[in-house]
Amino acid sequence: MKKQILTGAGVLVCVFGVLSSRDVRAQADQQLLIDGFAHVEAASVADAMEQLYGTKAYMFHDMRPLAAAKFAGPAVTVLLKKEEHHDGTKALQGMLDTIDEAAPGSVYVMVVEDGLNYAGIGGLMSTAMKYRGLAGAIVDGGVRDTPQISKLQFPVFSRGIVPSTTVNHYRFAGRNVAVNCAGVEVRPADIIVADMDGVAVVPREKAAEVLAKAQQLDFTEHSMFPFIEKYKSIREAVAKFGRL
Repeated sequence: MKKQILTGAGVLVCVFGVLSSRDVRAQADQQLLIDGFAHVEAASVADAMEQLYGTKAYMFHDMRPLAAAKFAGPAVTVLLKKEEHHDGTKALQGMLDTIDEAAPGSVYVMVVEDGLNYAGIGGLMSTAMKYRGLAGAIVDGGVRDTPQISKLQFPVFSRGIVPSTTVNHYRFAGRNVAVNCAGVEVRPADIIVADMDGVAVVPREKAAEVLAKAQQLDFTEHSMFPFIEKYKSIREAVAKFGRL
């Protein structure tokens, strides 16, 4: 049986290692950030990144969800490289390992090199992600088995729907490495924010500042709706609130 002892120094000791009180606080702070990003709009996150850093931080327009979705979480990344072969699923083992070892709440970010006509994930992988507690999946490539994914109600964004497979056409080339996903660099543990407007990416070291700015932008915009309804003027609303 695993035993845990809280020492006088505030260190949680277990048979699998040592978890300091500082680590516990860091994990709690990280979860607060994720919860905050889950409640702001991807558009506000994209605007915040542009206003704070002059950076385009949103994916291409064709990165779309299979169904209505909104989620946020830290990225786990997978890269597949195009190569014709006859090694079957052995060549993709790392892709499967990444799913089975991903922490709950993670966002699976897959880049299929030149893969718009290949399905990076389908029903089987989506089922595994769903029951491992991942927040969602982002695929720079295609997706298939859409009836099963819809039945699961697991949120998947992709750049298209195709019936093809990556088996014998791609090899696993790396996990938790920096990738360019639909026009944006994504590194392991960067924050992914996805909703019906698209997908924004926040560098992990800038997350707190970007969240605060996105929350401010959200609040301002949401305050404008009743003003516009009352005065029936977008011009007056923009002049008053300075937001469009």
